[in-house]
Parts: sequence; C-alpha cells; structure tokens
Amino acid sequence: QVQLVESGGGLVQAGGSLRLSCAASGRPFTMGWFRQAPGKEREFVAGVKWIGGNTAYADSVKGRFTISRDYAKNTLYLQLKSLKPEDTAVYYCASTNRIRTGITSRSDDYEYWGQGTQVTVSS
Repeated sequence: QVQLVESGGGLVQAGGSLRLSCAASGRPFTMGWFRQAPGKEREFVAGVKWIGGNTAYADSVKGRFTISRDYAKNTLYLQLKSLKPEDTAVYYCASTNRIRTGITSRSDDYEYWGQGTQVTVSS
C-alpha cells in the first residue's frame, strides 16, 4: 500500500505564504493536491505528471500556487502564495497509476490519499 504523508500546514494571515510537502513511498504516474473546506466537497487544486513534470491547476489558484516534485526524493510540494481566507481547507496529497497520459482532476481516479494537513488563512 502506497503511503502519502503531508506536512507544512498552519495558520497564516491573508496575503501570506505556505509550503506544503508530501512524502510518497512510490513513484506514481500522476500526483496531485486536493482540498476540502468545511461543509464543502473535496476539490482539485493542482496536479503534476511525475515523469516530464507537466502541471495542471484549478482556475481558483492559477498564478498563486505552484506544484512541483523532487523526483529523487519522491516528494511532492505545493507552494501557496497570496493566500486568501477562502483557501482555508484541509489539503490532501493524492496519487494514481491509472492515468498514463494527461492529469486528471477527478477524485475517483486517485488511488492513494494522505491524511491531510490543515491550512487556515485569517483575514
């Protein structure tokens, strides 16, 4: 069973920054970040193709968040900048070996999930 462990969440003021990390036990074809705010459905944030590094972002975070990966260390990152209160959520790392081409934003396509890390942005 692939294990994913997130870290880096915390409490920040609006306009601040955070860097989230996800330590993975394998090298899936695609890895991504999702988030779930209180009372809302889980939504796709960003994804990356492990080999090649192609990325995809939700419209709500384009220009503010950056996804990257360290191939040698099997580690996924999400740099969050210009944070807004509406970014407050539990952020989850996920991976899948099912999709060989492209980056899927469908939660059901991801096989493995971390336990999440809380990001709270105050006004």
